[in-house]
Amino acid sequence: MTVRYRMALRTHSMRTRLLVFISATLVAVCAAMALTTVFVQRTYLLGNLDDRVTDAVERSLGGASLHPDLERDLTFLRESGHPTGMLAARLDDSGGIVSAEVVGQDTEPKPLKTAQREAMADIRTDGSKHTRTVPGLGTYRITAVDSSGVRVLIGLPMDDVQDMISGMVVVEAAVAAAGLTIAGCVSAVVIRRQLRPLGRVAATAVEVSRAPLDRGEVTGLTRVPPADTDPGSEAGQVGAALNRMIDHVESSLSERQRSEERMRRFLADASHELRTPLASIAGYAELMNRGTDRIEPVLAWRRVSAESARMTGLVEDLLLLARLDEGRPLQSAEVDVAALVAETVWDARAAGGGHDWQLELRLDTTPLVLGDEARLHQVVANLLANARVHTPVGTRVVATVETGAAECVVRIHDDGPGIPPDLLPTVFERFTRADASRARSGATGGGSGLGLAIVAAITAAHGGSIDVRSEPGHTEFTVTLPTLRSEAPAPRVDAVAEPTRAFVR
Repeated sequence: MTVRYRMALRTHSMRTRLLVFISATLVAVCAAMALTTVFVQRTYLLGNLDDRVTDAVERSLGGASLHPDLERDLTFLRESGHPTGMLAARLDDSGGIVSAEVVGQDTEPKPLKTAQREAMADIRTDGSKHTRTVPGLGTYRITAVDSSGVRVLIGLPMDDVQDMISGMVVVEAAVAAAGLTIAGCVSAVVIRRQLRPLGRVAATAVEVSRAPLDRGEVTGLTRVPPADTDPGSEAGQVGAALNRMIDHVESSLSERQRSEERMRRFLADASHELRTPLASIAGYAELMNRGTDRIEPVLAWRRVSAESARMTGLVEDLLLLARLDEGRPLQSAEVDVAALVAETVWDARAAGGGHDWQLELRLDTTPLVLGDEARLHQVVANLLANARVHTPVGTRVVATVETGAAECVVRIHDDGPGIPPDLLPTVFERFTRADASRARSGATGGGSGLGLAIVAAITAAHGGSIDVRSEPGHTEFTVTLPTLRSEAPAPRVDAVAEPTRAFVR
């Protein structure tokens, strides 16, 4: 039965469960208080009645001792002062009732009947108090004593005690019922008011759950009102936590939307980049199939090879980005950044002789980093190539290597036209190009838009960071890499000064 009640209670709302629990607690407390009060009052009244019974016994012994030889003598009952309804009996040596009478109201005492005597037959003369129901008379508090051969039994009615206790029970029941009703109503109002914020939080959660979160852009989700996010209450804590969760969900969904958009743009750009060389290869192949009089075979094969190389480079860049996205480990070895940057600047000078290439070293210790030398070379080469492709001839490009307490910094600075402000936030995203705003050499052409994305991915894979600042006449990419703790002395500046001077035009 208890299990069924618990299961039925669980199906109701928290408001109902709280109200039932509080009501049950109040009922239990009121019942305990009422029972305690009745028990204490009954004990007090019985003690008072027992004292009166004792006084009556002492008075009766005084009257019976005047005729100790007359066991049937009950003349003392006719004396004044005995309460109405008191019964008295003389006992023989065996404790049997010889004579018994009851005091009437304004009348002579009346003898007890046989059935009434039998109700008191087994009471011993030891002075102990007994509660007996005497037929036709009611409930009595009775005692029997033996004093110097005089044995009497005295009983006083308990009607007053029972009436008082019954009246007290009725009064307490009425007061308890009224108090429980008032307390239940107040509790219901208080619980309803206190749970209103929780209800609004639940309504907000339900509204958010109905929002289409599986598609499209998700913004403007409903929040819990600030009034229901007070950290001083449990409902407010739940509301604040729900708002934080909604913020996380909204930001995650927005990031998912941005990722999907980037992925769609990435696929579209990749398809476009691959389609261009494929179209060229297919066109030259079609011309070759129609006959050699339409195009020279050597020129056709050169163009096919060039487009194939372009497509191969694009695919290799995409594969590299995919491997970096998957978090595949790179090769790990000590790399001297100063030597790596110097070699890369030499290669850039050979590829772009029309620019002013310079190298600056600001070293306190040997700039050693732990990483993949080939990929770090690719980082510096891509940054230098970006400066060469997107700046006009004569632009000065300075590669600077600095060392600090726990990091190595490589800066690539040029005094070209700069990156447009609207393009700057997305410059490290894939397939981002600045062809419309930065000058491009007709001989070199533009890239695929993956160079800076590869630079950012490789730098992040080495635990570093990359930053860019640009304005007209000043563009600077800063690559920061964690260094190895090394006690090796800094390289001599004149050891690198010879090739550095060779870079200056």
